Amino acid sequence: WYQRRVRVITTVQKRGAAVIAARGLSSAMSAANAIGDHVHDMWFGTKEGEFTSMGVLSDGSYNIPAGVIYSFPVHISPNGDWEIHQKLHQNDFATEKMVQPTTSSWRRQNAAAALA
Repeated sequence: WYQRRVRVITTVQKRGAAVIAARGLSSAMSAANAIGDHVHDMWFGTKEGEFTSMGVLSDGSYNIPAGVIYSFPVHISPNGDWEIHQKLHQNDFATEKMVQPTTSSWRRQNAAAALA
């Protein structure tokens, strides 16, 4: 199962090149479409029961230190208010690949800034 997850991550990391290979065009249109979808959610809100991913200031959710800007699953109301979706299961794989590197990187940068 671990190797399969690593293959999925590798595939996602190379998706821009895959778009170029499949369409013979830049992946810029794909990126522009994603931006349009995100702006739509920010303006009109997410559908009931759905969420989007957005970089917001952490409140400590999902074991990300408070005060760090991180991409969280969020619900956005039509008036623009947002809240972090709290009901996603975070397994050991997610913690190892996302939370631990982010937390250790943040701690290193925080320590370096304190010395400056």
